[in-house]
Amino acid sequence: MASYQKVTVAGGGVLGSQIAYQTAFKGFEVVVYDINDDALNQAKERITKLKDRYKVDLNATQVQVDAAIDRMDFQSDLKQAVSKADLVIEAIPEVVDIKNTFYQKLGQVAPEDTIFATNTSTLLPSQFAEVTGRPEKFLALHFANEIWLNNTAEVMKHEQTDEQVFEDVLAFAKQIGMIALPLHKEQPGYILNSLLVPLLDAAQGLFIKGVADPETIDKTWMTATGSPKGPFAILDIIGINTAYNIVKQKAAKTGDQGAAKLAELLKTEYIDQNKLGTATGEGFYKYPNPSYQDPDFLKA
Repeated sequence: MASYQKVTVAGGGVLGSQIAYQTAFKGFEVVVYDINDDALNQAKERITKLKDRYKVDLNATQVQVDAAIDRMDFQSDLKQAVSKADLVIEAIPEVVDIKNTFYQKLGQVAPEDTIFATNTSTLLPSQFAEVTGRPEKFLALHFANEIWLNNTAEVMKHEQTDEQVFEDVLAFAKQIGMIALPLHKEQPGYILNSLLVPLLDAAQGLFIKGVADPETIDKTWMTATGSPKGPFAILDIIGINTAYNIVKQKAAKTGDQGAAKLAELLKTEYIDQNKLGTATGEGFYKYPNPSYQDPDFLKA
């Protein structure tokens, strides 16, 4: 049984930053890789903001949150970033060409024994298994947003994944404080997104058709189901960029005019206005005090 010590997280976006910090918080040495210094500086800002969340949500001490930062390094040179990695967790944009290019480069520079895991939400590991050059050492490790609270880790193998690698990654997920959820067969959307994505799609469909505004849609869901958040609050946490990439791919693949219209709206009204969700302080709601958290939000 392998015991990972050094972990590289490729991609310092919203979820990549969370994965990196949670892993470091649990005692691992972590390198964050991104394409340039600007992207890395943004990742550092995201990670620094997590320190206060950990103190509030997990009662972590200042010493603990600072020690996690001390266990982290930031690199824009891929070869250097993975030179000592036991495990590389990829959390780059949900774009097939970008992932293919990344895995081609990664396979060439990573040590032979390094395990690769993709955090993709919508794509299957088998789509990238061959391009990694080590399909038996490759699988999916999918996290939910705000992973220190919503601590699911879906570990999904593909047909060529070595069984020991599968077991080792399940063990690693537990070591970083996750509830490890084994998926023995490939499933688009895994368990979480197989349940969640239809909800988010339906909500965005209602919005783009003009049936109701995001607050009304969220209010309906929260009142009827007892959920603490509605679909648009969830989209803010996921990030508008991620929602845009997914719906843009859907429009390109299927020709769906509703998806194309939604992609255009997300681009012009949100992304271009830097309303990317909780990461920038505004998306469908304004933060840190979104209206859905107001005690009067669900009152008649």
